[in-house]
Amino acid sequence: MDFASARAEGMFSISKCSWLASGLRHQPEAVLFAIIENMSHNIPLVIGIAGGSGSGKTTVVQEILNRVGAEKIAYLQHDSYYKDLTQLPPTLRKNVNFDHPHSLETELLIKHIESLRDLEPVEVPIYDFATDSRTSQTFTVAPRRVILVEGILIFAEPELRKLFDVKIFVDTDADVRFIRRLQRDISERSRTTESVIKQYQSTVRPMHLEFVEPSKRYADVIIPEGGFNTPAMDMIVARIETLLK
Repeated sequence: MDFASARAEGMFSISKCSWLASGLRHQPEAVLFAIIENMSHNIPLVIGIAGGSGSGKTTVVQEILNRVGAEKIAYLQHDSYYKDLTQLPPTLRKNVNFDHPHSLETELLIKHIESLRDLEPVEVPIYDFATDSRTSQTFTVAPRRVILVEGILIFAEPELRKLFDVKIFVDTDADVRFIRRLQRDISERSRTTESVIKQYQSTVRPMHLEFVEPSKRYADVIIPEGGFNTPAMDMIVARIETLLK
């Protein structure tokens, strides 16, 4: 199988020893270097980081932002694009499946990525997870040489997936992901333990199995253990810094 075919099948992954788990005789650093080097340096690099809820995507993103410099990267989160449900009564909002692709205004995210690639700033909506509604406020994201997009469903959407020059999937065991989600939703989103467990069983896990896990096959690079995989993070940061130079 040649490089292009292997990439299309999503066979590149990063293990702690930094060899491909698929057995292909390439190192992941060379794979990602080839992807980036083949791009036009006049067009911003768009990197997608996906993975299940609680997989450690945000840790990976923060590591990149901290080490490369947040001022050099335009960062977008798919979570910011949940559809505006302010017209729905709070009781009905609680019944919305927020883990299904239809709950997100992906078309707007696509437009924003395209605008950033055209070196135009965008106004990103602000979503209030405590009330499950989009606020009237936005924040500005300016264009940069690197555009970083994070979300659990970004590889499950074909039109969105086409925009990514590099697709990274953070792969973490289900029990670890659930514990992280439980801690986050209680501390940051004012949820109760009972409500988190109920949502996990009714929508999070089923949607993960239906949409998120299958989308892993589209990834160029798979990172076990997320931001705690030091060799993987070193490689990704080094390639981004090379591009920026």
